[in-house]
Amino acid sequence: MWLVRPARRRFSPPYASGVDRQRVSNRRGKRSREDILEAASRIMGKRGYAATPLSVVSSEIGLAKSVIFHHFHTKGGLLSAVMERGMNDFFRAMSAAHADPPVGGTPQERLSWFLGRAAGVLTEREEFLRLHMFLILSEDNDEAEAEVKETIDKVRREGRRHMNHMIRKSFHDEGPEIAQAVADRLEYIGMAGIDGTFLAVQAEEGRSMADDMELLAETIALMGERLAARLRSAAPTPAAPTYN
Repeated sequence: MWLVRPARRRFSPPYASGVDRQRVSNRRGKRSREDILEAASRIMGKRGYAATPLSVVSSEIGLAKSVIFHHFHTKGGLLSAVMERGMNDFFRAMSAAHADPPVGGTPQERLSWFLGRAAGVLTEREEFLRLHMFLILSEDNDEAEAEVKETIDKVRREGRRHMNHMIRKSFHDEGPEIAQAVADRLEYIGMAGIDGTFLAVQAEEGRSMADDMELLAETIALMGERLAARLRSAAPTPAAPTYN
């Protein structure tokens, strides 16, 4: 008669199950945080900050408000995280879109390329930009915390930096000093043009951002060429060598 030995039970170290549970919990926590940010970005981009109670975000993702408070502590903390996430994503996309600029052509042609690529990024990430405009133009900004206001300022500074880069690269034929001077002078008007173009497209259905960006490129290029000409004429003429 064969004796069958009972299978020997294998015991895992007592801490293994706890570690596994912690890893699962961490993954779920990261996933729920991303779900909250995604929903808040979408809803706030349509309704604004003040008109988006946390109960709406909670209902959208099927999580209790306590989960939102666990991750972000306050509504202002959620907004700050939404803006920081949107800003980083937006400018990463903008840098990638401008990674291989054309070398030849006129300043207007080069600037048209830059702004055309920028139009694609603006269109793909319009929820973030709508929320950014909401916060600038409405009373929402008064309700936001200092951290949020700092993020808004960072978006504006980074936007001007990208605009400066586009103009400077477009006028590189003028030499580094004149190209930089033109970019420094026109970066604010360039940003204003992009803001206006985005708002016009939001307000008027069927309006083409690509067409408006082409016109903006022509306008900035004409101003830049006039400014570059003045800078060239004002530059001191090198003294002729003297011979004894």
